Amino acid sequence: MNPATVAARLQRDRTQRELHGLYGRVPDLDGYAAMLAIEEQWILPAARAYEADAPDFASAGELLAGLKDFLAAEEADISDNQRFLANEATLGQFKVVVGEFALDGLTESESLLPVVPRLPYRSGMAVFRVLIDELGCGNDDKSHSQLYRDLLLELGMSTDPDSYLDSTGPECYAYVNMFHWLASRAPSPQYFLGAYGYFESSVLYGFQSFARAAKRLGIQQDAYYTEHLYIDSYHSNHMRTAIRALEEPDLAKIWAGVRLASDIVGTATEAAITRARKASL
Repeated sequence: MNPATVAARLQRDRTQRELHGLYGRVPDLDGYAAMLAIEEQWILPAARAYEADAPDFASAGELLAGLKDFLAAEEADISDNQRFLANEATLGQFKVVVGEFALDGLTESESLLPVVPRLPYRSGMAVFRVLIDELGCGNDDKSHSQLYRDLLLELGMSTDPDSYLDSTGPECYAYVNMFHWLASRAPSPQYFLGAYGYFESSVLYGFQSFARAAKRLGIQQDAYYTEHLYIDSYHSNHMRTAIRALEEPDLAKIWAGVRLASDIVGTATEAAITRARKASL
């Protein structure tokens, strides 16, 4: 491999991990400057490009119809990796995938709370209803992060997020970092509405391969996946409500959020399964 390509890849790997660390604390001036520089190189160019290229939607309803079509096309294009995970992955390979997403699963939705006060009240409350569900409605045992801990414990894996800092790939770091950026760092919270509106709907097909793999492998603590396949139909409705509730929707930013989430989530999922397939487990 070309030395320049190797160097660029190593820098990318370090950059997403560095950003994850910066998002997890209150940075000093140098840290904040580093955060801005990484965001400027990583996610802001894509957000601007998708915003500039967004269809000329006439209304929020028209955008939501476009989102429905986008989701249908994506659902129909199931990748070979997803089929492999559902039908062929060994227990060891499944554990690789679970480990790749552990940084997200163990802290699920915690980074999203700051978006609520950034949104107009009615829109923010629709999002808040989703987050309350994600956090277990006050029942710690039902929070999605606890469901992930239950899965990890059955698989004999660590429930300490720090255990996954060295093994998580840059694409899965980007997956975690995206949600923090959308909720707290994006110049407009309307990027979040598009991204999370997409995400809550896409999980209904995106998690199918995970749930099927868990069932095929005889995993008992599979509720992290099956719960999403049940509850996210309601969550996707709430996210559509959040978009419709906007008095002054920026439809280009909302659509840019859709495309950002599709890219980053899809890339992370494919990368995680590819790593698992390469593992002789």
